[in-house]
Amino acid sequence: QVQLVESGGGLVQPGESLRLSCVASGFTLSNYIIGWFHLAPGKESEGVACISSSGGATYYRDSVKGRFTISRDNAENTVYLQMNGLKPEDNGVYTCAATRATLTILTKCLSRDVYNYWGQGTQVTVES
Repeated sequence: QVQLVESGGGLVQPGESLRLSCVASGFTLSNYIIGWFHLAPGKESEGVACISSSGGATYYRDSVKGRFTISRDNAENTVYLQMNGLKPEDNGVYTCAATRATLTILTKCLSRDVYNYWGQGTQVTVES
């Protein structure tokens, strides 16, 4: 059974950091592209970052470039999202998603449409 479980969310002040984790089970993580998605209150879910199956390629939404870093440890079946310099607009639920790796999908990995498996999400709250 494919499962993705996120953790690491919480309440922080602006400028602080969080590290989110996405632990996969039921499939071989190294064959999958992983994306992180952000659902802000009252808005559509948007891709934040995604990473190729090997970890050699990463993509970011413009608003998080230079602040967020996606990485993976295939041996530990885990993908991380390091979030630095958090802002109030980063508030929301962060969810990881997985899809079988292909070059075509990698070019679209910030789009929800290419993903087959989703976690339940973890809440990030940034406020003074």
